[in-house]
Amino acid sequence: MVTFDELFDGQRFMAILRGMAPAEAVTLATRAWDLGIGLVEVPIQTPDAVPSLEAVVAAGRERGRGVGSGTVVTLEQVEASASAGAAFTVAPGTDGSVLDASRRREMPHLPGVATATEVQRAQALGVGWVKAFPAATLGASWFRTMRGPFPGIRFVATGGMDAHNADEFLAAGVSVVAVGSALSDPRQIDLLAQRVSS
Repeated sequence: MVTFDELFDGQRFMAILRGMAPAEAVTLATRAWDLGIGLVEVPIQTPDAVPSLEAVVAAGRERGRGVGSGTVVTLEQVEASASAGAAFTVAPGTDGSVLDASRRREMPHLPGVATATEVQRAQALGVGWVKAFPAATLGASWFRTMRGPFPGIRFVATGGMDAHNADEFLAAGVSVVAVGSALSDPRQIDLLAQRVSS
């Protein structure tokens, strides 16, 4: 099974394509890849989002890019992710059964955290990477603080992240910033391209 150390190697950004029809999701995934953002996540919080995941997975396969499945909070969603060909799964919280099911399907799982207790629990489950959500609400100082007791945990900042605040969070110790609406905002595309390439 591939690891997040391998998936995130050389990557400081991930794209999240939420609530989009398949064609729009593929268009923005392609934009992300063209910008140099190698990782894309398609949330499947509702069954009607699975076709978008399948479409982006197919497009990613043509470019040698793995695509993740997001908002995976049930065992059924783990199975739907595996059937769609997802390379990894992401959740807003930490659920040991979802983590184990994803691992059994050889998809690394990125659980969500927002407190020290949740980070500690994820670490006890053998997790080295976590999704901190909602990152903008937590603030950059939260990440600086968490680096003290959890120096071995790598954080993906999700929620309210864009080209304007990415640098602040990266400087605070975040390993990867996940952006969503920035990819469809013409005012941010050039700035995001600069952040990705710097």
